[in-house]
Amino acid sequence: MSLTGQQTTLTHGDQVATIASLGAALRTYIVGGRDVVLPYGEDEFPPAFAGMVLAPWPNRLRDGQYTFGGEDLQVAVSEPDRGTALHGLASFQYWTVASATDTSVTLTFDLAPSPGYPFCLALATTYTLSDEGLTITTEARNIGSTALPYGVGFHPWFAPGGTALDECTLQLTADRNVTVDERLLPTGAVDVAGEFDIREPRSLSGVGFDDAWVAPTLDDDGRSWARLGWADGSTVEIWADSEAKAWQICTGDQVDAIRRAGVAIEPMSCIADAFRTGDDLITLQPGESHALSWGVRLV
Repeated sequence: MSLTGQQTTLTHGDQVATIASLGAALRTYIVGGRDVVLPYGEDEFPPAFAGMVLAPWPNRLRDGQYTFGGEDLQVAVSEPDRGTALHGLASFQYWTVASATDTSVTLTFDLAPSPGYPFCLALATTYTLSDEGLTITTEARNIGSTALPYGVGFHPWFAPGGTALDECTLQLTADRNVTVDERLLPTGAVDVAGEFDIREPRSLSGVGFDDAWVAPTLDDDGRSWARLGWADGSTVEIWADSEAKAWQICTGDQVDAIRRAGVAIEPMSCIADAFRTGDDLITLQPGESHALSWGVRLV
């Protein structure tokens, strides 16, 4: 088995996607022979959570500590320089390919209870190619006997279309920007202004983001949108359903493995530290489920 686990290749027309079982990750997505996401090899360690599912929380958890159901809990601090637990517990785990066709694959992962997360959570992520592009849905189900806290996000790194990232534009229809402290943990939210107002396409020349936006604008189909404009006029369009309460954007300026090779545009059900603040935190009762869908297409 390769480092990134079992590989499943999906095809539809001129679209080709490769899904790795490590982290249920989108390892490659090619449209018309062009990389839409930054690819990496099946025996290459995934750089900066590339393409992975982030659960049962996305982004950072302060000191790895939280309280739920009256119990104080501690998960491992995985980002020592900032003293946080980063991107949940399901990313660097091998998921199981439960079913696959030429155009769709479903991977599953049962997260075992642990001292820091003593809950029973079943996850399933489905990737599907169609005329509309690539659609991804992650469903979580509480298979235990007690309520559990939950959040989910995704970490695709989008390619800049064969040029430097500075030659691209970025748009996100969201009205508020999350303010952070020196550990990149949230301190509040403000109306977008200045470089954080990207409701219209904005040049990424000299712009560095590792920031979250909330209050996304929904269209008539209940979707919010981000758009990465390539220098040749092509656009990578990323949508998320109404369960995505936030978006994170990271240009990788401080990430050695990426460093502006592309841009992470991440739909999330909640922002960082939701296990502590409760902001948009999902509580799943025994037997309850939650699903978030998002997608990408090149136009």
